[in-house]
Amino acid sequence: MGRRRPGARRGGSHRPGGRRAPRHRSPTLTGTLRVTKPGTATVETPEGSFRVARRGLREAMNGDEVTVSVFPDRRGERVALVQGVITRAQATFLGRFEQAGPLGAVVPLDARLGRDFFVVPEDGSPARLGVGEGDVVVARIAEYPTRNSAAVVTIERRVGSSDELDLNMESVIASFGLATEFPPAALAQAEGIHVGVEEALRRDPTRRDLRSLRCVTIDPTDARDFDDAVFATRLSGGGFELWVHIADVTHYVGWDSPIDNEAKRRTCSAYLADRVLPMLPESLCNDVCSLRPNEDRLAMSVRMELDAAGNLTSAEAMASAIRSAARLDYDTVDVLLAGHADASVLHGDPADAQALEEALRTLDRIRGLRERIRRGRGSIDFDTVEPRVTLDEKGHPTGVAVRTRTRATGLVEEAMLLANESVARMLADREVLCAYRVHERPSPDDLRATVRPLMELGLIEGNAQRDALIAGEPEAIAAVLDAARGTSGEYLASALLLRAQKRAVYLPTNQGHYALGAQAYCHFTSPIRRYPDELAHRALKALLAGALDSKEQRQIAGQLPQLCATCSRMERAADGAAHASQHIKMAELYAGRVGEAFSGVVCGCERFGLFVMLDETCAEGLLPTRALGGEWLAYDEDRMTLTGEESGRVWGLGTRVRVVVAETDIPRGRIDFALADARDAAR
Repeated sequence: MGRRRPGARRGGSHRPGGRRAPRHRSPTLTGTLRVTKPGTATVETPEGSFRVARRGLREAMNGDEVTVSVFPDRRGERVALVQGVITRAQATFLGRFEQAGPLGAVVPLDARLGRDFFVVPEDGSPARLGVGEGDVVVARIAEYPTRNSAAVVTIERRVGSSDELDLNMESVIASFGLATEFPPAALAQAEGIHVGVEEALRRDPTRRDLRSLRCVTIDPTDARDFDDAVFATRLSGGGFELWVHIADVTHYVGWDSPIDNEAKRRTCSAYLADRVLPMLPESLCNDVCSLRPNEDRLAMSVRMELDAAGNLTSAEAMASAIRSAARLDYDTVDVLLAGHADASVLHGDPADAQALEEALRTLDRIRGLRERIRRGRGSIDFDTVEPRVTLDEKGHPTGVAVRTRTRATGLVEEAMLLANESVARMLADREVLCAYRVHERPSPDDLRATVRPLMELGLIEGNAQRDALIAGEPEAIAAVLDAARGTSGEYLASALLLRAQKRAVYLPTNQGHYALGAQAYCHFTSPIRRYPDELAHRALKALLAGALDSKEQRQIAGQLPQLCATCSRMERAADGAAHASQHIKMAELYAGRVGEAFSGVVCGCERFGLFVMLDETCAEGLLPTRALGGEWLAYDEDRMTLTGEESGRVWGLGTRVRVVVAETDIPRGRIDFALADARDAAR
């Protein structure tokens, strides 16, 4: 056997001169896994968020704390591969029971789990609980999946049969990770809470008794919880006094109490098509904290003075006790402001009715002034429509109500915006840590993608306007929205520019709000349904009491970065669930209208087809390319158009079409269209 030559390779790589080159190992990081849909996930680590590579989830599940290796993929993007699970996030889940030979199987309603779980033959829980084929159950994980073995569960509770439950809606709730039941400790705490206004006034001499001042709540007709009340009067010098009263939730819900800890987990209420999943127990949402008419309630109040032009000249915040004079709804207020009803619709007492009408007209005057002021400082108002499927008592769809901004919704919105901004300025001026609402300027690349379709709609003229739009100048965006108003492209332009915006998030420090043109902003006016508002209330109370260095505030400061991140994430989940639930009910509604024809407008364009929004209900569906005729269609991503190779016909944003409902997929919330007149496809 001969000797090896100097420098000869024994395996691996060598550098010139015979030195072994170090192996380049992918860095190993620890993070939290966030699964958005089966097979699609990101992992949040201290080094940033990384997309999980295809088939890189392995045995991990949503919410798990995992170790990952990070490496560049073919395109150079750094992606993650799960190496192991440190801590499991999920112990139970909701699923549908099926028999699979000698085994039982539980198919998760949360599609993100991406696998079936099995009940072993010797487990008697299905028989003991009377579980049958297709029943929805709560399953507890006994053995988590590994790379070599399936997951095993036992049945903890039978929820109901598929006939008793709306499985499509239950799947939405499960897939977005929303909580449906409160823990016993939180419910027990809620049972012991009473309104106690007189007691609160005795214990806190700084709390102002404002029960002699008039105020009203104004909400949708179907609202059950009332967390804000307003009132306004004209001052002798031509200015205005504006009061905003907000339910004092934190008086009843102590920091780190069972209810508070559950609210931290939920972070917001979720408003689905057929139900509300509240952040707080119902006894607080709809009773103790709700500013119900003609009942004493505790509040956090902000008194603001404005000059005759609507500019804020002073703001004062205080803990208070109030008594709402009336529960008004948007429809009634709109009718009154339009002159189609008199003050008698507001209150049974003529004197009170007259006072309420004067207050509403003053609030409406403030609305107009504040809208002008916000516009002047660069605030952007997007015109959006909000279709809501109406349901009968059994949850079956009966129609669609399309909500738009009106004078009534606007006057409440402007009062809330001003109160939120005033409180944020009070906190930011003292550099108080809080869950500030932060919105960044959109990126030029995202805005650049809107230029071609907006030009197709005739809403951009000249290079100067184009360049200003790409730079994110609020005036340029507002000019496009103004040009679109009243045209067929109104809602499309708003949707395009809205999609280009970055999503507002919660952060511990103030960084301003781009779309509102506000130097400081926070959410303060909805503590019944949003946890960041509760954090703002706690911070404001500490500021007013000179207790910013209290133990509670120090604890909040330590948890604030994570709380802000969780609130931002759960807000997205609640919004996603709300939209998914509406899509499901809309598809269910149109399942009974297959074959019917409707007029609509193209609101989106992809290689595979056109998205069409119906005029009647603002329902959206897909008009696939196969329904546009037999010719080849060229897709232009920049212009967002499909062009017929032979006919030259262009299909793009704003194109008017008449379609028929071809089919629906209710579980996916999908509606498919075909052209109402086959001749349209051949033109």
